[in-house]
Amino acid sequence: MNAPIPFPDTLPVAWSWFQGLLMLMFPLHLLLMNAMLGFAAVSLYARMKGGETDERLAHELAKALPVLIAFAINFGVAALLFLQVIFGQFFYTSSVLMAVFWLSVPLILIIAYSAAYLYDFRFATLGKRGGLLIALTLIGFLGIAFIYTNNNTLMLEPQRWVAYFSNRGGTMLNTGSAATWPRYLHFMTGGFAAGGLFVALFGRFKERRDPPLGARAVELGMNLFTTLTLLQIVVGFWFFIALPRAVMLLFLGGSVTATALLAVGLALALAALAAGFKRSVVLSAALTIPLIFVMAFMRDAVRTGYLKPFFTPDMLKVAPEYSPLVMFFIILMVGIVTIVWMLRKTARVYRTTF
Repeated sequence: MNAPIPFPDTLPVAWSWFQGLLMLMFPLHLLLMNAMLGFAAVSLYARMKGGETDERLAHELAKALPVLIAFAINFGVAALLFLQVIFGQFFYTSSVLMAVFWLSVPLILIIAYSAAYLYDFRFATLGKRGGLLIALTLIGFLGIAFIYTNNNTLMLEPQRWVAYFSNRGGTMLNTGSAATWPRYLHFMTGGFAAGGLFVALFGRFKERRDPPLGARAVELGMNLFTTLTLLQIVVGFWFFIALPRAVMLLFLGGSVTATALLAVGLALALAALAAGFKRSVVLSAALTIPLIFVMAFMRDAVRTGYLKPFFTPDMLKVAPEYSPLVMFFIILMVGIVTIVWMLRKTARVYRTTF
């Protein structure tokens, strides 16, 4: 059966420019998203656990959440835009097929973001309702991740798009695909694991000024990191064997690049886990951060393998027009300078206030 794939748009510059920007922005988005998940989860746990130190830790983590969410969203939007430029004929189609869920993402995000702000600003007066608010934030994030996972798997399987003719209401999900659930769980367990590591790094930062709070953050963060990293290895194996045979074989010698990425990823994961069990926070982070970049490249290799029968980026036509790219980089540099200035201001206020 031929898949009903639209024709791709013409690009103003070579596709490799957008691919390079995508592979830069997406891992940065993952790092911020992981920190956001870890801070929210540990804050919820500490809030529910109670006790003077846990309450203060929950509040300190709550203060950072709005900033983390803002940066995670902005880097995620950038990555999504570059993805759409290269794979728009696939991504836009899958988005339309599940339009009801896709268009609900901004609403869910607004609710989750608002709950995080309320949790931060009214932490002292919320009582038990505070736990409900941060739980609402986490549920919102998990729901958005589930919608994104369905979209990102549906775009890879055009042969499933014909289901539109029996479901024209924009409510298609890709839960029938063998890879959807393990992919979702793999990214979520990895996200919370790395998030725990960021909490531990936060604890190391706080140990000088507040040793009990810092030690508690390190304890909870590293426990989350090691436990979920172990689980992620198991879920990752499930995800791997759920891939189509042709895609899976790319990582077993079918592609030198994909096979090398798998080997490096496994080595980094095991080394980071060993460092985690030794409670070496800095070494664990030094291994996990490049691991996240490696996993992003592995994800790209999976996408390439899925779409190879239908499309490869070198098929995209180019009508040279460089001025938009030049303008993009100018605005990007202005944005980076502005963000650095904002971060310096924020850090100064944080040091003064806390």
